[in-house]
Amino acid sequence: MTPRARGRILNHMVQYSPALDRAFTALSDPTRRGVLERLGRGPASISDLAAHFEMTLTGMKKHVRVLEEARLVASEKVGRVRTCRLGPSRLEKEAAWIEHYREMLDARLDSLEAFLERTKETP
Repeated sequence: MTPRARGRILNHMVQYSPALDRAFTALSDPTRRGVLERLGRGPASISDLAAHFEMTLTGMKKHVRVLEEARLVASEKVGRVRTCRLGPSRLEKEAAWIEHYREMLDARLDSLEAFLERTKETP
């Protein structure tokens, strides 16, 4: 099989999940994780969040947009104030992916342990 053909086969095996990618991207930033923790205590305006994290309104709006795209935060504008609250996503799919990965890793480590035990017993 040619390298080009192999590449096509491998590409068909990749499962792309935009929703997972958005969630993990959103959670990869410590400020955004902090915003989620803060919103876990109750709604807050973007101005309050920006002050709490000592950043500009523009910077906080960008963080909130990423969190909204991942459905981790929802916001509503009333007058001149945009208030944020936790969004509809409860991270079930992300938790399932992490659990699947953990199980796969545990299985590989168990195989390694069994191999090491077998080779240790052999003189």
